[in-house]
Amino acid sequence: MLNHLKARTYHIEKKANLSHNFKQTLPAGVAEQMTELFKNKYNLAFLGLYETVREKELERRLIEKIKQFMLELGNGFTFIGNQHRLHYNHKDYYTDILLYHRVLQSLVAIELKIGEFKPEYIGKMNFYLGLLDKTEKKKNENPSIGIILCADKDHLDVEIALQDIHKPIGVAAYELSLPSKELEKLIISELKNQNR
Repeated sequence: MLNHLKARTYHIEKKANLSHNFKQTLPAGVAEQMTELFKNKYNLAFLGLYETVREKELERRLIEKIKQFMLELGNGFTFIGNQHRLHYNHKDYYTDILLYHRVLQSLVAIELKIGEFKPEYIGKMNFYLGLLDKTEKKKNENPSIGIILCADKDHLDVEIALQDIHKPIGVAAYELSLPSKELEKLIISELKNQNR
């Protein structure tokens, strides 16, 4: 069942317009690897949510189920923390979730948004990535990468918002449950396999 879903997700991802600027902002090898890792949509059904919640509740549930979240993101991620404090110029800023990718050798900041993508989210993430690169990135590491997870996004809005940004940022949607058609197909397939 899980393999079927992953295979289907991979097939869908290869056809989708990905909303990021990794090729323009990361070294070639890192950009290629991050493009392979990045998904257009992440499934957060493991959270057990069936309706919209506040961003803090979404974050709390993700942290409670960090193992499942890390598996959904892909291989190589390590968890650094949530509400990670970035202190600069006598001010504190907080990124929702901070990860490190061992293969890419990059910090990865994740911002969670419960509504539709807004262009101003790019500016905020760009600022966080600048702070991460200035205050926490080691000399041997690649640039920090940002992922903005929104309940919904319009690819063209994201494309325009990213056009003059020089930090690597990807915008992905998330879903809280399997689409009903996918769930129905999966159940029918599982029932057929059990009857064999």
